[in-house]
Order: sequence, then C-alpha cells, then structure tokens
Amino acid sequence: MGNKDATTATPSDVDPDALRQAEFLQTQMILDSLVGKTVAAANVEDTRIAVSTTDGHTFFFYGFMGARSQNADS
Repeated sequence: MGNKDATTATPSDVDPDALRQAEFLQTQMILDSLVGKTVAAANVEDTRIAVSTTDGHTFFFYGFMGARSQNADS
C-alpha cells in the first residue's frame, strides 16, 4: 500500500505564499462553518489554536500564525 515512487519536497520546492493562501482558505471555510455556534473555549498553543464549541466539537487552526517581534513595541 502506498506509492513507492513518492518524492519528498525540498524547502526550495515549497511556495510560502501558496501555503499561506491555502491555509487562509481552509481557515475561512472553518470559520464559515462556525456561524451560529457558541464558542466554549479557545486555546492558543505553540503551533496551533484550538477552538471548542458548546456542541462538543473542537476545531484546530495551524499554519503561519507568526510571532511577535521583540522590537514590536519600539
């Protein structure tokens, strides 16, 4: 099972802008599905944001969350 001829992408093969766009579109679809639901909790973790709703579902947001620069306040 599986593709024996699979190749691995190298960092130079990955387009960061395309990844950001794909993550944005996926996030927008998830947010659209949350309309009318009540958020019970939201947790910001190192690599993701977890949003739990009162109906028992948890949605995870990954990707280019960014980081705050040490010089952001200056």
